[in-house]
Amino acid sequence: MCGLAGIINTDASPVDEDVLRGMTAAIAHRGPDGEGLYVAGPVGLGHRRLAIIDLSPAGAQPMTNETGDLQLTFNGEIYNFRELRRELEAVGHRFHSKTDCEVVLHAYEEWGESAVARFNGMFAFALWDQRRRLVWIARDRFGIKPLYYAQTAGAFVFASEIKALLRHPAVSTRLSFEALSEYFSFQNIFSDLTLFDDVRLLPPGFTLSVPPDGRRPCLSRYWDYQFDSRGFTLSQEETSERVYSLFERAVKRQVVADVPIGSYLSGGMDSGSLVAVASRQIPRIRTFTGGFDLSSASGLELGFDERPASERLANLFKTEHYEMVLHAGDMEHVLPELIRHLEDLRVGQCYPNYYVARLASRFVRVVLSGAGGDELFAGYPWRYYRGLQGGSGDGYFDAYYEYWQRLIPDQDRPRFFAPAAFGKIRDHRLRDVFRGVFGDRPPPGDAEDVINYSLYFEAKTFLHGLFVVEDKLSMAHGLETRVPFLDNDLVDLALQIPPHFKLRDLAHAPVVDEDEAGKRLRYYKQPMADGKIVLRDAMRRLVPRETADGRKQGFSAPDASWFAGESIDYVNTLLRARSARINEFLEPRYVADVLDQHSSGRVNHRLLIWSLLSFEWWCRTFLG
Repeated sequence: MCGLAGIINTDASPVDEDVLRGMTAAIAHRGPDGEGLYVAGPVGLGHRRLAIIDLSPAGAQPMTNETGDLQLTFNGEIYNFRELRRELEAVGHRFHSKTDCEVVLHAYEEWGESAVARFNGMFAFALWDQRRRLVWIARDRFGIKPLYYAQTAGAFVFASEIKALLRHPAVSTRLSFEALSEYFSFQNIFSDLTLFDDVRLLPPGFTLSVPPDGRRPCLSRYWDYQFDSRGFTLSQEETSERVYSLFERAVKRQVVADVPIGSYLSGGMDSGSLVAVASRQIPRIRTFTGGFDLSSASGLELGFDERPASERLANLFKTEHYEMVLHAGDMEHVLPELIRHLEDLRVGQCYPNYYVARLASRFVRVVLSGAGGDELFAGYPWRYYRGLQGGSGDGYFDAYYEYWQRLIPDQDRPRFFAPAAFGKIRDHRLRDVFRGVFGDRPPPGDAEDVINYSLYFEAKTFLHGLFVVEDKLSMAHGLETRVPFLDNDLVDLALQIPPHFKLRDLAHAPVVDEDEAGKRLRYYKQPMADGKIVLRDAMRRLVPRETADGRKQGFSAPDASWFAGESIDYVNTLLRARSARINEFLEPRYVADVLDQHSSGRVNHRLLIWSLLSFEWWCRTFLG
């Protein structure tokens, strides 16, 4: 796990080594164990190393092949690198290190660009091929590792984080109004835009070929999710057994490292199952949990502290367990630093994750996370059932589009954005952005189609947003996060499993407000929890039945209470001030109404208030 940066001068001028060094210095937190540069004429590659496998100098980057005509800068892990290495050695390749990144070099030599389809892991890399005179850039199937780029008049620059790109004199901090429009509708960005007008995010499962002679870069997709159960013949019991087998293998693959490994432990089924398997490989594995001071919480938020459940599992699996407790003021303290690291605002509240990543980084270099289990095995039933309410044909897209406008609905946009800002986005059709996620797929047919379409959508948008955020939060502390649920083989199986193996009752479509605090608890007030049915069946081999059958509980602070109570002065001071930076783009009267409605208890605006706070600090940090 590392950080990378690069410059390709498309006007054929030589790369300025000082600029490249400044770009890698901006992401030094991603790789505190070493720095490397390669500069040859119009091409420059930079690297910051976080040593995980083969800690010797042989693992330094940029890495070259024996003939010196390939140069690689790599971020991530290839979990099947040992199998690939054996295959490559069998046909004559010789290796000089024990690293996975050297396997990438030889795989490219042997199989060319098709090699990327063989990699089981999380990665973003750039490879300079002198023979072909191009830089080949790739991002993993699921988007676990980010890669940003900017194309200017004379250069193409790329990096693991945007702050590295901003060190290049040709890249500006100008705001992208279209990205802002997406963010304040979906609390996410569904396209390849970022809030920086010059900067794009390479989509997951894509490669990009960039020649240094001014020719146009070539973008190519090599993989995409295909939720399709046609031809699936396993019974539910056989499917459960297969899920368990592949999950166990995935965890064992991902606990390989030459540094200490730990795991997040929320007390729920997904992280509990990770720890159950990992603790067999790593006795006394270190585990980490974040809890909340609920003394000022109320209602359903009183159930937000997962420490008791995590402590029971830590005791069961005999882990070395660490916890921290978050209070209302902790958000205020960390928000400026958090937004500086985050850069690319996506999805919801994440400061608790930042704190727990910091805790974990004090003890380990690698941490396991249960991310992905919900999105692959249908852990959010109330969302998918909302799509069923749209009926057949385009009604599905209408219903799901309306649902995923988590912040500002279309009808409020003229009142929410300041007149000058709205003038720039008036013609930006968000429904087209939403529909574009599905590509050229026709409207879904039956109920199972609707569920599969919804799972596809969330994997492409919500899960991707979680990965972008998680990468920044962990790497801010020099910590590598691994996600065994996104093992290639396990994902390939999950995509084929019929929705009726994942959800208990497709005939009903209960309505739950996504903004409602504690919505999961309200939704699951029924005899048996819905969602992830086949996964629950599989994981009963690993965790207690009460854990496998437990209600879903996300890692969320009691913000609805804090924003109207202990944090109200901070929120008001930041967002109501005449000098607030958001006033340049948003209408102050609308923001004031939001705060009034929330503080009075009339409307729960916790998601929107978090996004307003985040955008205010983004403006202060990046717009000067």
